[in-house]
Amino acid sequence: MTKKNIHVVGAVIIEDKKILCAQRGADKSLPLMWEFPGGKIEAGETPKEALIREIEEEMLCRIEVGEKIDYTVHEYDFGIVHLTTYLSKVTSGELKLTEHEQIKWLAPHEIGKLNWAPADIPAIKKLEAMTF
Repeated sequence: MTKKNIHVVGAVIIEDKKILCAQRGADKSLPLMWEFPGGKIEAGETPKEALIREIEEEMLCRIEVGEKIDYTVHEYDFGIVHLTTYLSKVTSGELKLTEHEQIKWLAPHEIGKLNWAPADIPAIKKLEAMTF
């Protein structure tokens, strides 16, 4: 059986030289793993439009999407995830959790200590080497 391709975007939100890390809900696929917030790209959306919409829905704030960090393809048991991550910053509103268990703000050298969803790991490796 052919696995479904799932195209998603993730926001690497930076504030005060720290990176926003979000923990998935216990009832979601990849329960309690860490990820960059974001979600699926809908038909007719650009990746950046999808990311702005998803962050408004998930965290009730507006972001500005900057440069692309990474593009990763990872095969899970539920499908093949195509993840594109972008540097982002909050431009209005305050982050509120509607779908995640918790968030942490960590420095680049600290983020690798969390249990990340596999598709996010290549971006983590790049971010660990960056300075903001």
